[in-house]
Amino acid sequence: MFKRSFHITAAKRYILKKPQFDVKQIISNIPDYEKSILHREMVNSKNIINDLKTLPKNYQSYQSLNKDLISIQQKRHVLESTLQLAKNSSSITNANGEIEDIDTEKIKEQLLNLKTEYQNISSTLKDLETTINEICNNLPNLIDPSAPKNEAVIVKWLNPKESYSLDRERDHVKIMKAKKMINFQSAVDITGSSWYFLTNEGADLERALISYAIDKAKRREFGLVIPPAVVKNEIINACGFRPRDMGNEKQIYHIKDTDFGLIATAEIPLAGMYVNSILDLSKGPLRHVGISRSYRSEAGARGKDTKGLYRVHEFSKVELFTWSKPSDSTEQLQYLKNVQCDIIGSLGISAKMLNMPTNDLGASAYLKCDIEAWMPGRGSFGELSSVSNCRDYQSRRLHIKYKNESTGKFEHVHTLNGTAMAVPRVMMTLVENYYNKTTGRIDIPTCLRPYMNNRSYI
Repeated sequence: MFKRSFHITAAKRYILKKPQFDVKQIISNIPDYEKSILHREMVNSKNIINDLKTLPKNYQSYQSLNKDLISIQQKRHVLESTLQLAKNSSSITNANGEIEDIDTEKIKEQLLNLKTEYQNISSTLKDLETTINEICNNLPNLIDPSAPKNEAVIVKWLNPKESYSLDRERDHVKIMKAKKMINFQSAVDITGSSWYFLTNEGADLERALISYAIDKAKRREFGLVIPPAVVKNEIINACGFRPRDMGNEKQIYHIKDTDFGLIATAEIPLAGMYVNSILDLSKGPLRHVGISRSYRSEAGARGKDTKGLYRVHEFSKVELFTWSKPSDSTEQLQYLKNVQCDIIGSLGISAKMLNMPTNDLGASAYLKCDIEAWMPGRGSFGELSSVSNCRDYQSRRLHIKYKNESTGKFEHVHTLNGTAMAVPRVMMTLVENYYNKTTGRIDIPTCLRPYMNNRSYI
């Protein structure tokens, strides 16, 4: 009988080198970073800002000590060369043209003193480097000037309606239970709250939504990827997934006694797919669409959002990811937004795209837009998708570069990500909006029917 177990030791093989921060750029933009920290309402913002203020002095000390090391190396080289000459001659001509004896014992003593000095400075330098790295690593991205400070701004409507009102008869939980599309109780019994079984047409609808989103993305030149759902914590951290809100909500399921975590989105493994790589972007951006199960440990933390499918611990999600040249990332963000609007809009869902406020931005996002759809059973709009331009936040930590054809230099790429399909939320939105109270049927949007055996209703 053979036993298989999760290989814990593999997690200890770290693959990431220290992030390649542009410290000079950070120092020259300290006021902007302070604003970014404050406007995001980050946890421990005061400590992060205080540390940031020490960066110029620490970096100046680092540069000064580096020069001292170079000077010591030069002195050692001269002394070692003199010792080498002493093997053939007992005297040398000094800088003044005078002949003097070589005192080998004195030179050896000087070399020993220089070695000790070198080691001491190297140790201090290493500590300084660690401090500088930690300060920079704790910083969020800068913020796009167009991001509103407190309230989201509507930038586009999709299938707008004249009015919106609560309709409790359209509650997706009641409808899906009645049609045996979902089973919460069995999942509670074997797992816990905020877990569920999708059954019968519920499972069929998930499969249809995934296939529809993937087909839409592939037509837009996104290559399909099925990534692992377990990733090293160093990759998760490099992507910017850390507790960031004022409640210090935990986002990631970490696997005990390992250095692994379950992914909260396919963004994480996709971002790490080309870690320590140089990408060829000479023909344009690189685009992938990933399908994965996603895991969120914070489900159930927001009161009214805990009911039904809106906030669950595990779900299927289709994710868009782009690597681009820095000069192209603004255009690529719009490209991702267009794909999202196409997918949601074609489903006939009434929704709005929002430019999200600074206090809703995660650490990695330079600019973020959400799509919120009307959910009549909840009596409110709810988030369906999100899209972010992370610029070089992730690529500096993951060491992903491209060759700048103009300069011949290797530079960090910009990364962007966006939701193509968060299945549970789109499913509940469709159920609540397409439920026909007269017939008791759930009409299937025309575009989804080919993926549902050409059925027109459930």
